[in-house]
Amino acid sequence: MEHIGIDVHKEESQLCVVTEEGTVLEQRIRTRRERFAAVLGARARARILLEASTESEWVARCLEELGHEVIVADPNFAAMYATRSRRVKTDRRDARTLAEACRLGAYRAAHRTSDPQRQVRALLAVRQALVRTRTRYITVVRALLRREGLRVASGQAQTFAARVQRLALPELLRGTITPLLALLVPLNEQIAGLNAHFAALAEDEDVLTRLCTVPSIGALTAATFRATLDRVDRFHGAHHVEAAARVQLSRTATPRVHHQGGESPRAVAAGGGGLGHPAVEDPRGGAAACLGRADCRAPRPQDRGGRPGASLGGHPVRDLA
Repeated sequence: MEHIGIDVHKEESQLCVVTEEGTVLEQRIRTRRERFAAVLGARARARILLEASTESEWVARCLEELGHEVIVADPNFAAMYATRSRRVKTDRRDARTLAEACRLGAYRAAHRTSDPQRQVRALLAVRQALVRTRTRYITVVRALLRREGLRVASGQAQTFAARVQRLALPELLRGTITPLLALLVPLNEQIAGLNAHFAALAEDEDVLTRLCTVPSIGALTAATFRATLDRVDRFHGAHHVEAAARVQLSRTATPRVHHQGGESPRAVAAGGGGLGHPAVEDPRGGAAACLGRADCRAPRPQDRGGRPGASLGGHPVRDLA
């Protein structure tokens, strides 16, 4: 069987093919479905290795449709790059390294999210973008009002425009902020529609329904946690999930703009926390795959601020964040 390494990029990708005889073939192609089909469609079934990235999933599916065995590898697995020179890094050398790792089996397969949870993640990303945009508009309007000595009464974000309209504003200032206030209306409608979608999803899916019985966990947090874990059977136990959550939180910021309906913004960003709950119990009968408080009891000598240590059991999500 041939072994192929592909260094996938947005516009062009580098291919390295190691034949059964040991011959190395290299080629650079456009990252397009038709080009993959033209170059690899006629070849015998091969094992192909590529790094997990934004484009990796559709590339992997495209290659699988062509009849090849595709492995999406974790790019953080250092042993996969053992044969690569540390002095010079090029796409050509990366593709060679991936092909060699594929031949040797020196890789760690990354989890490929299921189609339903990929869609949930996409909707969560869209909602996050909308909420951040709304927050940015509100911040700009508040700053312009403060510059004139005006204050807006506190309240929810979706009622901000109405509270501003009740103020006695100078005509010039009103004309200045009117475009932003007008844009808040469709933003609120779209965010409300997504919130309703996640609420309906929580009612239809049994796992989300049980997650929502945890105090301070709503439909949005439950859906985020479910989409992050995807399949619970891929974890060995609660500590494995905890480690995965730590990695996820270290890669992303903790936005405060998700806060709604009593849900903790940190819990939303983490996808849930402190969930020692049967809703995510391992179906194999093992430990609950969750961030249970019982798994966070180990004392630590000091916290991040250098203060004498508290137990991690007080608030696992806050400590993780």
